[in-house]
Amino acid sequence: MRSEAQTAALGGGATWRTIMLVVMGLLGAAVLVAMIVTLGSANRQRDQALDLQAHSYDVMILARTLSGTIARSEASLGRYVISGDKQLGQLYFDEWVLAGSQIDRLDRITGDNPEQQTRIDRLRAAYDARGRELSLTALNTSYGKNSQALARYYQARKAPTLIEINATLDTLIARERALLDERTASAMGSVDRSSRVAGVLAVFGVLLVLGAILLGWFTIRAVGERATALADAELERERAAELTAAVAAATAELRAQEAKLRQIQKMEAVGQLTGGIAHDFNNMLAVVLGGLELARRSIGADHADARRHIDNATEGANRAAALTRRLLAFSREDSLKPESIDAAALVAGMSDLLDRTLGDAITLIARAETPGGCVRADRVQLENAVLNLAVNARDAMNGRGTLTIATGTATLAAGQVGQCAAGAYVTISVVDDGCGMTPDIAERVFEPFFTTKDVGKGTGLGLSQIFALVQQLEGEVTIASTPGEGTAVTLYLPRTADAVAGPLPASVLPVSTTVAPVVPAAAMLDILVVEDDPRVLTATIGALEEIGHRAIACDDPLAAPALLAANPTIGLIISDVLMPRQTGPEMIAALSPLYPHIAVLFVTGFAGEVNVAQFGGHDVLRKPFTLNGLERAVIAALAAERAPSPAQHERIAAE
Repeated sequence: MRSEAQTAALGGGATWRTIMLVVMGLLGAAVLVAMIVTLGSANRQRDQALDLQAHSYDVMILARTLSGTIARSEASLGRYVISGDKQLGQLYFDEWVLAGSQIDRLDRITGDNPEQQTRIDRLRAAYDARGRELSLTALNTSYGKNSQALARYYQARKAPTLIEINATLDTLIARERALLDERTASAMGSVDRSSRVAGVLAVFGVLLVLGAILLGWFTIRAVGERATALADAELERERAAELTAAVAAATAELRAQEAKLRQIQKMEAVGQLTGGIAHDFNNMLAVVLGGLELARRSIGADHADARRHIDNATEGANRAAALTRRLLAFSREDSLKPESIDAAALVAGMSDLLDRTLGDAITLIARAETPGGCVRADRVQLENAVLNLAVNARDAMNGRGTLTIATGTATLAAGQVGQCAAGAYVTISVVDDGCGMTPDIAERVFEPFFTTKDVGKGTGLGLSQIFALVQQLEGEVTIASTPGEGTAVTLYLPRTADAVAGPLPASVLPVSTTVAPVVPAAAMLDILVVEDDPRVLTATIGALEEIGHRAIACDDPLAAPALLAANPTIGLIISDVLMPRQTGPEMIAALSPLYPHIAVLFVTGFAGEVNVAQFGGHDVLRKPFTLNGLERAVIAALAAERAPSPAQHERIAAE
């Protein structure tokens, strides 16, 4: 019985052990399965969190890129409106189309988010409305309506559509950032829950040797993966911080470039405005001066009072003409007469003039720091620039102090000073020890009509004329000023070889420069006068009749061929340059093959929009002009080389 009991007990123990082994095996298998499921779920949640984070980053980056593309497109449109360059117009169009494709891509990648889809729809509607607004501006520019296009462009910069685009993009980015934070928090919560489950299984696996070993292995692996996930998340946060800093830097740079663009646009717009005003003003002055001179010739010597009043009016008109020339110089539409000038010699030659102008209380120091610095420029305008700087310095010193004018040379890298290209430059520095300027005043000194002087003590055109001169010569001007310590103005002008330059082409010189030895004019000459302004046309006809010629009026260049055919005795065509339906050079280019024997004289007060080569070597008389100037211009035009007239052909054939 005992042995049977022991056997039964042993059998029962074996059975229990077997059961325990089975239970241990099942529990170990359960622990293993639980660990595999937990780790798999943790991996999937981590991968999903990383994918969602990458998705949010893609949306934010694409939104920022879209904002930059729209800004570049509108900046290209602004440059196109100002310059009329078709390539800039094409660049604006390409950038705008690219922005549309970026909106489509943004629509695709946010297709799983109905809330963001609503914002994308608003963004697309604002983009389409904005495109229609900008297309009107581009269309006006394409048809040459620059003033209207510029007005539309400035109005469009404050349009509700632009505000809607920027606001929608900011809202979209803010929502994606919030989603990113929510998804990151959710992923971290999932990882924490998985870690807790893994810890429970690890404690339970201690009771199971095999389960404990497997659980420990899986736990170590889970901990390693968690550490890797945390390291990846930290790396992504650092990348996000770097991206945010890069976006901020790019935004700051874009704002700085926009500020520079606004300043350039303002100066260009003012230049165009002053050029147009000068054109109309020259036409009026031509009428005034012509009428005054005709009136002076009409009255007798016994009308002293009337002659005095006419002389006073003439002096005022001439002063207005001088102001107009300064306006044209600022707008860079007045022709230059360049020559090779030694800057040091020019300043030295102006010493007496500067001494008399500045007064005895100003100590003038003129020095040449580097000899041999020559520039190719208009001597009169360069002298005026130095004189204007000296007078401004005298006023800044209240008529007492030390003024230093230094000339030298410098070799600049591209963009080292303003927009100067790389190369050799001549420098002219005017330094005073006067009151100096604050930064806000120094920033505006080159604006036309801006002045800190009292009323009647300056027009505010001196420094703007200097600005226009250096821009015309492809140079630069800088100002360094400290309140209470003085101001230094430096001109950087491209250096040229030390050789005397040739004369300017006859097509752009004033008549007085191009006239050869005077030859007597014909007693009576039939002259066709083509001028769209009726007042200038009347004044020019009166002046020609006063000097003994017969004038035929033509107020439309397209009517000139018919008048020439009806009046075969016409020997000279006097034509305005800028006219609405056809320019003077275009009209002459069409008539020259038909009437090569007829002399041509252009009369203009504004030739900036016409290519100098289109004058074809014909003389140009600047408005306003005197009767003597008109007579000399007619003589010079008749003296120019041209084909013989049909009457001369007949005479030669008869001989």
